[in-house]
Amino acid sequence: MVIPSPFVYWAQTDKTISLKIDLKNVIKPDISVGDNNIKFKTKGIGAHGETNYEFSLDLFSSVKPTNEATTVRIFDNRVDVVIQKEKPSWWPRLTAQPQKPAWLKINFDLWKSEDGQESEEERNVMQDYPGLYDTLQKEEMGYRKEDFKKVYLVMYNLFQFIGYTYVLCVIGIRYAKLEYDSVADTYEHVGPAMKFLQLMMFLEVMHPMFGYTKGGVLVPFLQVSGRAFILFVMIESEPRMQTKPVVFYLFILWSTIEIVRYPFYIAQLYKKEIYILTWLRYTMWIPLYPLGIMCEAIVILRNIPYFEETLKFTVSMPNEWNFAFHMPTFLRVYLLVLTFPGMYFVMSHMHKLRTVKLKPKIVIKKCK
Repeated sequence: MVIPSPFVYWAQTDKTISLKIDLKNVIKPDISVGDNNIKFKTKGIGAHGETNYEFSLDLFSSVKPTNEATTVRIFDNRVDVVIQKEKPSWWPRLTAQPQKPAWLKINFDLWKSEDGQESEEERNVMQDYPGLYDTLQKEEMGYRKEDFKKVYLVMYNLFQFIGYTYVLCVIGIRYAKLEYDSVADTYEHVGPAMKFLQLMMFLEVMHPMFGYTKGGVLVPFLQVSGRAFILFVMIESEPRMQTKPVVFYLFILWSTIEIVRYPFYIAQLYKKEIYILTWLRYTMWIPLYPLGIMCEAIVILRNIPYFEETLKFTVSMPNEWNFAFHMPTFLRVYLLVLTFPGMYFVMSHMHKLRTVKLKPKIVIKKCK
């Protein structure tokens, strides 16, 4: 009669091996730990129902065979065994042979624990031994399980890239067919897509807040909010501005920047250094950012007479809040801030990033 083996889930630290044996109602298991093997026998409820279970494993390296070095904990739904390694090290696998039995699984929930029994301190094994974790996970699951945050960021950046590529394609195709006659209808055809993509960009302000990306919140907030102000307040709210040629050029500049920026972020998530993409990301801003700021300034400048005529967004006294706001005056002040301090701040920030990202690599060679 063949005695079945229970499902066993293993994890490790540099000093211990932990086994979670998936059996219920175990009373007195028979566990024997040798120099480089472990044997287990007991009766319990597992995948084959209530019966006797046993397994024997030849371990990858030596462990401490003494009873004091092995800890056994019996729970209602499992048995936990912690074995001390003879020498601190990270094993590439649990078994001596590369082939492992089908009932032996990896316990990914405990993979980051530095000490399975006593220590609560956490260490990131994926950073210390990146290849080891990936190899074991791929061997166990048949594929490399991606982190949720990484998958989300890839999907977000890919969506934005496709969106801005769509905007550029629509503008380009219409211009190829109608030439300059297509300029006046640019906002009518791609305005809804631009508004949706711009609203999605506010997620980039929240990403560093939630720890999804590195960096601060202030810079992305100022950049996204400034563009949203131009798009929603200056263009969307004034129909006469929507037909101006400056909107055509502004949308081209915005989209050109983004179809490089988002693929660069995807490459960074996978730690792929594509030099041409990096160079474009930290070089295209030199001509495009000043041109974009100039177009935004033209939009504001052209809108001042319209807002003086319509008094849109202007709050006059008397009112119940005892508050007054004159939109044309605000636009004049905003125009001064955008043209001088705003441009200097953005260009200085990008110059610092370019200096860091594109600095020449120093290669030190040993003299023979």
